[in-house]
Amino acid sequence: MTDALIAYALFLAQAVTIAALVGALLILLVRSRRDTRNDEDSLDITDLNERYRETGRALRHATLTGKTLRKAVRADHKADKARAKAGEEARKRLYVIDFHGDIKASEVAALRECITAVLLAAAEGDSVLVRLDNAGGLVAEHGLAASQLARLRCRKIPLTVAVDKMAASGGYLMACVADRILAAPFAVVGSIGVVAQLPNFHRVLERHGVDFEMHTAGDYKRTLTLFGENTDAGREKLREQIEETHRLFKDYIAEYRPALDLARVATGEYWHARAALDLGLVDALQTSDDFLLEAQAEADLLHLKYAARKRPIDRLLAGLGRALQRALA
Repeated sequence: MTDALIAYALFLAQAVTIAALVGALLILLVRSRRDTRNDEDSLDITDLNERYRETGRALRHATLTGKTLRKAVRADHKADKARAKAGEEARKRLYVIDFHGDIKASEVAALRECITAVLLAAAEGDSVLVRLDNAGGLVAEHGLAASQLARLRCRKIPLTVAVDKMAASGGYLMACVADRILAAPFAVVGSIGVVAQLPNFHRVLERHGVDFEMHTAGDYKRTLTLFGENTDAGREKLREQIEETHRLFKDYIAEYRPALDLARVATGEYWHARAALDLGLVDALQTSDDFLLEAQAEADLLHLKYAARKRPIDRLLAGLGRALQRALA
């Protein structure tokens, strides 16, 4: 009798748990359909000048005392009144955009939205700073990211790229578009080359009596394969394709930085920023932080971030998918 009660209790607990999960999913689904306003993508704009002012004031108020503090507070009030009096006086704007690269250049969708916003709003004298951290990856994706930055150059909007950590391979493809490239002293720059690699399991399959068939139309529809027997002709064709991509890479860099000695720098090597400066890969050694601190005295600094909103049900499903991947790993 006791075993039956325990079994029933376990069954009831499982049933309640499943019912609760189904109910939660239904509630999220209904809410996601009703609440359409919160699902819209948005362009978030942050006033960096105000952030710097508040940071400085907070530190002064925390460290100063007595007359020194009162003097600092009066100076802050005076500066606030001066800005209020200036009112609508036009100041040039510096738009700040961050790009954190991965192998697929996943942030290119957000980058294109930010660039479009700048092109719609920029006035004479405005400029753009892109804080770039990108180790490169797929060719087409990084080519599109570089093309987004080229839209600014086409509209004669001054573009500065700041590299605090890395602009390598596809990252440098993006950076070279800028009118000016800044780099922190130990940033990694260069890697102007192309690589393709893949394992081949043909001999493993052959030893175990597994046949692999691949049918193509066109001699070079597939050059190398993971499971079939690769040929010297296929290898040679892939090398030709890699060399062609490398040539396009170099031509693109030469278009924007014609003074570069490509025979010297387009070898696939990378350099730290001090050496990259000597080679002409960058124009100055400076962090993005110091660049912005200098710029805020003369320009309104506006940080742009494009946020793609996800519905609750989408976030839940994405979380379940990640949990399933971890469970299967």
